[in-house]
Parts: sequence; C-alpha cells; structure tokens
Amino acid sequence: MKALITGASSGIGADIARVLSEKGYDIILVARRKTRLAKLKSELNTEVEIINMDISSTYNCLELFNQINPEEIEILVNCAGFGVFGDFTTTSLDKELDMIDTNVKGLHVLTKLFLTEFTRRNRGYILNVASAAAFGPGPLMSGYYASKAYVLHLTESIYGELKAIRSKVGISALCPGPVDTEFNKVAKVHFSMKPQKSIDVANYAVKKMFKKKLIIIPGIRIKFAYFFSKIIPKKLLMKINYNIQSKKEV
Repeated sequence: MKALITGASSGIGADIARVLSEKGYDIILVARRKTRLAKLKSELNTEVEIINMDISSTYNCLELFNQINPEEIEILVNCAGFGVFGDFTTTSLDKELDMIDTNVKGLHVLTKLFLTEFTRRNRGYILNVASAAAFGPGPLMSGYYASKAYVLHLTESIYGELKAIRSKVGISALCPGPVDTEFNKVAKVHFSMKPQKSIDVANYAVKKMFKKKLIIIPGIRIKFAYFFSKIIPKKLLMKINYNIQSKKEV
C-alpha cells in the first residue's frame, strides 16, 4: 500500500502523511523543501520516498508520474497550495500566477493522470485539498477563493462521472476553515476564528476519504458556514466576506 502526497513538507499534507503511515501505508512525499521532507521522513514508521519537486510545472507533474510506478499508488493527496492576500489591483501578478499554477494546474494534471490509472484498476482514492474558501466569493483573496472553487467543482464533477460508471474509485474534496499551519504566514493574514489543529483535520479527512465522502468539512462552524453560503444572496455573502477578509491583514 502506497500513498503519494504533494505539499507534504508541513501542515495538513505532513499530518496526512503521519496518519497514513500509522495505518501502514508507504509514503511518497513531494514538496519544494527537501530539508522539511527529510525531517518528516525520519518521523514516519513505514517506507518513505522523498521527491523534491515544484508541482506548479506541468512538465514536473508529468515527470513525477513517470518517475514512480503509478500501479503501486493507491492514494493521491493533492495538498500543495498557498494563498495571496490583497486588493486584486495591487497584488503581485507573478505570485498570483504561481498560485494558480500550484492550486489549479498542478492539481488538475495529477488528478487526471492518477484518475486514469485508478479507473483502469477500478480502485484507489484521491483527496483534493480545497478550502471553505471554495463556498463563495472572497474579496481581498479573490484569486485564492477562485482557485479553491475550481478544486471543489472539479472534484464534484469527477465524482459524478465515477458514480455514473459505478466505479469503485473514491474522490473527495477537503474543505477546512482556518487551520494552524504556515498558510497564514505565506498569505500574510491572521484569522479571528480560532484555527483547528492540523492533525485533527488530517485524521478527520483520512477517515472520511476512506468512506468516499465527496465534500469533507471538518468542524461544526464550517459546516454551518457551508449551509449559510447556500441560502443567503450572493451580494450579501460578498459583503460579509469582505468584512471578514478586511480584518485578516497582518
């Protein structure tokens, strides 16, 4: 049994690696920070392979798929991603494009490659890490919210396709709220809501992934936010989100 995890150098990705290793899975860790991966490897009890790679590049994603034996992989966790905070007219275009390449393009490519293999075998699990940000518009983090909406809708659509052919392959979207990770530092924001512990989110995500839950939402507050986003007018939701976002700036 083997799992491949991107964005595994810290946060949810690293903790999912810990959870799956405890369950007996050998792990392939993929991220840009080799030192962090080496440290995590030393903590895990199963076989661990480190691949130091930036998956924002389509070429790298193809290389990753070709570098390993896809037939050995039973679980793909797409966790690599980051956010950019600020007014859309003032944020760095280069940073936003890097974010889109990582959050959207890299995830899309890897999902397609591994899903094709999993579908052929009629088994396997894909866990795409989205966010509660996927539930609506996010003024002041517009690109990030849009990228996570892409992840959620892509996952939902694939789920529908798999159901139509009665496939045994599972695909899930993890949509957490604030989590105690390095995300805040990278995005240069802070949250007024108390963040969940990354290991708690990881444990919950893995549990629900194995049950083939489509949308995985850790925490009652975020479940309520998801329900709330479905029933209030879009313009009101935008105003609420703007007020919330404006208080995040460091």
